[in-house]
Amino acid sequence: MSLRARIGAAAGIAVALAVVAVAVSAYAGTRSDLLGQIDQSLQNLTHQVLMPNAAPGSQPPGSGGGGPGGSGAPGYNPAPGAQPTSTGLPPLFPRRTGLGDCDDGFGLDRRSASLGGPTGLYELVTPGGRPCLASHETKRIPIDARERAIAGTGHGQYFTDAQVGSSHLRVLVTGVGSHGALEVALPLTDVDGTLHSQLLLLLAIGAAGIVLAAALGILVARTALTPIARFTRRTEAVAAGADPSQRLVVSGRDELARLASTFNSTLDALERSVESQRNLVADASHELRTPIATLRANLQLLRDEARLSQADRDALREDMISELDELTGLVGDVVELARGRQPTAELHDVRVDLVVADLIERTRRRAPDLSFRSSLEPTLVRGEGDRIGRAITNLLDNARKWSPPDGVVEVELKGGTLTVRDHGPGFHEEDLHHVFDRFHRAKDARGKPGSGLGLAIVRQAAEAHGGFAEATNAAGGGAVLRVSFGPALPLADEPESEPATGRVQD
Repeated sequence: MSLRARIGAAAGIAVALAVVAVAVSAYAGTRSDLLGQIDQSLQNLTHQVLMPNAAPGSQPPGSGGGGPGGSGAPGYNPAPGAQPTSTGLPPLFPRRTGLGDCDDGFGLDRRSASLGGPTGLYELVTPGGRPCLASHETKRIPIDARERAIAGTGHGQYFTDAQVGSSHLRVLVTGVGSHGALEVALPLTDVDGTLHSQLLLLLAIGAAGIVLAAALGILVARTALTPIARFTRRTEAVAAGADPSQRLVVSGRDELARLASTFNSTLDALERSVESQRNLVADASHELRTPIATLRANLQLLRDEARLSQADRDALREDMISELDELTGLVGDVVELARGRQPTAELHDVRVDLVVADLIERTRRRAPDLSFRSSLEPTLVRGEGDRIGRAITNLLDNARKWSPPDGVVEVELKGGTLTVRDHGPGFHEEDLHHVFDRFHRAKDARGKPGSGLGLAIVRQAAEAHGGFAEATNAAGGGAVLRVSFGPALPLADEPESEPATGRVQD
């Protein structure tokens, strides 16, 4: 399912649920109001039956007054002014004989219409649980166990629904003391008709609302995703054109504008990376031409080696070996720079002081005429041991190359920063800002071996570990190079022998 379909479905379902909730609430509210009116009418009818002479405003049965129907069990509680008969019932219940419904000879003198009339249906349930129908009434209200219990005690009141034939009734059952329980019922025909009509109307409105919700959901999804569609087309065009210099148009300050800005920032980084790689390839190809051309010339001369003296042939071979060494070193440096600043191997804990000490010994063997003074503070960093070792090697080789005969190279590792100072000519002021640039070679260095990539590798390795590289001139002469390979870690107590990550192999 597409994003547009999901958004449309979600919006449609949300609106549909709201429509259904409103419809259900409206139906429940209407039903509650109508039943409340019926219940009030039943209360009034019961009040009129049991208290025909009651003063206006007196409490109906079950309203919480005293007597048998008090707060604990509502029931018949005649008000002042009511004149009950000798039997204890109000005048509505005169003694009559010949009625087979009640053994005690009482009937309900009901002069209203038949079942469902406007004055309701009355029925008296004796304490024994037998119904006493009103005059001329043949249908009776069903009696359940709860009603018999109220008739037996003469106390209590509750509302219930009953079905008499095809008529749906709302019934109020009230305890009337020693006479049992009085049932007063009113038909729910009008209420049911009103609720049925409202239900049909709400179903129609709900169906229309759901259809409208689906249509609005689709419209909302289409409107919301239109900017994203434009953004997608634009990014596809940028990707298809393979031109990282293109940018997206940023308008507004919403989430899409932020996304476009982020994408433009990504394109900026991509463009810088592509440009850097292009420059690397161009510079490398330029630097490769010289050793390759030299090798080609020497090979052509060797084709006529019979005309050359042995000394010339030996010189050509030495020159070819030298050019091959330079070419191999250049290729290695280019490959190292192509790794970029991101880690390319698993990181380990590296004891930088041990790596530096190992590499100083190796450099001393290559330049026995130089002296090395070192002050190495135990330092632990998280990084790539080989990459850190390659950078430190380049620093020491740079100092070895520029140191005078019998010179001194000072190496200090303190606070996580490695400082290497030689006593050579130092840097020209115009070269200080380009010391770590790729293929940058000072005028004095163009006659020396090297590709101009050594210090560039140092800076890249330092920045890949979250550190820095900087170059200055010493006050007493010579160059000073400072490098950090990221924050130093707490150093635990360890034995002198260190793991392989603390050493650099030849």
